[in-house]
Amino acid sequence: MTDERRRELGSTDAPVEDELLESFEATIEEGAERLQRTSRAILITGFFGGLEVGLGVMAYLAVLTETGSHLLAGFAFGIGFIALHLAHSELFTENFLMPVAAVVAREGSVLQLAKLWGGTLVANLVGGWVFMWLLVQAFPEWHQTLSEAGHHFVDAPFGLQSIVLAVLGGSTITLMTRMQQGTQSDPAKIVAAVAGGFLLAGLQLFHSVLDSLLLFGAIQAGSDITYGQWLGWFGYTLLFNMLGGLVLVTALRLVRTKELVQGRRRGSRGDPDRATHEQSSPE
Repeated sequence: MTDERRRELGSTDAPVEDELLESFEATIEEGAERLQRTSRAILITGFFGGLEVGLGVMAYLAVLTETGSHLLAGFAFGIGFIALHLAHSELFTENFLMPVAAVVAREGSVLQLAKLWGGTLVANLVGGWVFMWLLVQAFPEWHQTLSEAGHHFVDAPFGLQSIVLAVLGGSTITLMTRMQQGTQSDPAKIVAAVAGGFLLAGLQLFHSVLDSLLLFGAIQAGSDITYGQWLGWFGYTLLFNMLGGLVLVTALRLVRTKELVQGRRRGSRGDPDRATHEQSSPE
């Protein structure tokens, strides 16, 4: 094989493209880093995540109030995801692909994953509640918009449509994370953030954390929505967000890179052929 042809095929013997190998390694490394965080780091990162995604909610409400268009407001919502990316904060649902992949590759434990998920979720909600309180005080003209947005979610009957909207919400934000992880280009990551915001907010998909901010704002603005109604909606939305993110995106990506996961488990840094050779070679 000529050197030129070898460069065309890639520099690795792994049964996947070089780009996929690089993305896999970055996913595992990032996931392992998140799993190793202290409880303090998890809570602070999650709290800031709740505050910063609130910027997207603020932009969403401003555009929605002025135009009445959810699609236009969805584009504005992408500001929140841009803030999350540039400020290195994160949402609970962004922790499906990378930490789970790290656990499967034995770079972390299930207990660490549970701590990361639980701490990030609680901190996201607390940070979001605080930000929405500030927003409600600052923009009383948005109270009606908040009430209508909140009722859209809590008034939705639990059924196939609500379940699918939550599944799509979880898979969309997890895929957005995957797209951002698959490139080193910051402009491309920002494009993915704007696209994710448009799909989630513009199409009014159900997202346990993002839409909770709208519900918190509606309650704080004096709507007849109660925290009990929020909790009922939040419970099933959280479950099906996880189903969408873990099954439709994370599990399929892990199946796609099965050989790399096995190689990583054997300490081969993603090269299963080399790992097999090393195990069979005499010392």
